[in-house]
Amino acid sequence: MKNRKIPLNINCGLDLTGEVLFGKWKMRLLYFINEGYQRPSELQRKIPEASKRVLTAQLKELVEHELVDKLIYPQVPPKVEYSLTDFGKTLIPIIKAFGEWGDEHEDRLRAVILKTS
Repeated sequence: MKNRKIPLNINCGLDLTGEVLFGKWKMRLLYFINEGYQRPSELQRKIPEASKRVLTAQLKELVEHELVDKLIYPQVPPKVEYSLTDFGKTLIPIIKAFGEWGDEHEDRLRAVILKTS
């Protein structure tokens, strides 16, 4: 278990969702795993701006939160594949809705983000 700088606050559904879902790459990882990209190298190619270390850490958290299963094949070199659990699959419509909202408001969001950065 990791040490937290800020105490855990899970008093409502938004807190709970944020704890398991919000990380820079978690929604994209879930989306891409659902689309069939299961190997760590495939996921790294889909998200090249993310470091391997961060992707590995976020995949580990998704496994710990029972959203993703990790299958390790007993061979040399080891082969690893990720898949969504049934619980993880329940997030896909929500993630798609976030993406559609972002697409629908792309111009406005880009303007606001560029203005504040």
